[in-house]
Amino acid sequence: MAIKYPNPKKTTTKIINRSNLGMTLEGDVEATNQFYLDKQIAVIYKKPTPVQVVTVSYPARNKAKITEAYYKTPSTTDFNGVYKGYYIDFDAKETQSKTSIPLKNIPEHQILHLKRIVDAGGIGFMIVYFAIYNEYYYLTFDVLYDHYMSSLKGGRKSIAYETFKTEAYPIKFGYNPRLDYLKVIDTYVIPGLLKASVCT
Repeated sequence: MAIKYPNPKKTTTKIINRSNLGMTLEGDVEATNQFYLDKQIAVIYKKPTPVQVVTVSYPARNKAKITEAYYKTPSTTDFNGVYKGYYIDFDAKETQSKTSIPLKNIPEHQILHLKRIVDAGGIGFMIVYFAIYNEYYYLTFDVLYDHYMSSLKGGRKSIAYETFKTEAYPIKFGYNPRLDYLKVIDTYVIPGLLKASVCT
């Protein structure tokens, strides 16, 4: 008598990406930072956007109500914190372009702020998302600053997608953490800092 086995169920692999989770780039970074915090890996927060209060009403002696306020232009980047004793400071940028991210998307004050961080021994960088390819990159400050200085001397006003393929580090999108940028820091950045400190 032949034994009939049930047909095996077909399995499908679901690709995890931002569209599956309905998040924005900033939301993905904040979810990643919350994961790091919960696991006691790092303490990294989003900086509050500064607000200029214009008008305050006092409906009662002990109650003040802001009736008019405006967001100020942030003077630094969006995220900062501490990891393994290193101060970390970065921003997250998104581009819809297939070929580059315009440098105008990265305000000069952010570049100069990151330069101060790096000069003081901290870790400064950008997370850049190419939406058309659903690809995330860790852009080191050195590469960013080289392109910024070149643009001031008449060079191109953007950073080419090919530059990210050859000079930046890809960040794999996952579930927890969503954007494990600390893995890049562990693998490439901290070893470089330690080597530099030994040489000096």
